[in-house]
Amino acid sequence: MNKAVFLDRDGVVNKAVIKNGKPIPPKNLQNLELTEGVLALLNSLKKEGFILLVITNQPDVARKKIDKSVVEEINKYLIDTLPIDEIKTCFHDDIDNCNCRKPLPGLIYEAAQTYNIDLKTSYFIGDRWKDISAGYSANCKTIFIDYGYDEVNDIKADFTTFNLKDAINIIIEDKREKDGIFR
Repeated sequence: MNKAVFLDRDGVVNKAVIKNGKPIPPKNLQNLELTEGVLALLNSLKKEGFILLVITNQPDVARKKIDKSVVEEINKYLIDTLPIDEIKTCFHDDIDNCNCRKPLPGLIYEAAQTYNIDLKTSYFIGDRWKDISAGYSANCKTIFIDYGYDEVNDIKADFTTFNLKDAINIIIEDKREKDGIFR
């Protein structure tokens, strides 16, 4: 079976826009700003043999705040620019009660089946409680990137960091320790 790193999109792969202390997605491709060093960091995970999958909630489509084509344009840019295997997107809002919207792990399970992923040897990196809850529910190790957003987060991750670089380093060190490779 394969191992994967699941990543949230806004706030992990690209920078979230902060409005009133809360993260929101970029409104268009022109406002998209990649997370510092993301290309090299994701390449280092690829070299370690991980499948890279982005799992993202984009409820602003259901809320009619952004057109689905804009989200798809941003996703296509990320796929074309970064070594991401696939981006799985939930376009629903909370009231839709779908199983693909984080904190539910529906998209993680779907990806696991498609890519033959062993979730117990996989990781989920996120910057919000819904990411960590989804990863935890799918039996992945979870890494919370704490940007100090103004929102309640009482979900405990396996690891907490303050940037993507440290999150990636945790994964690589953890994998190498399991493989019996020490520096």
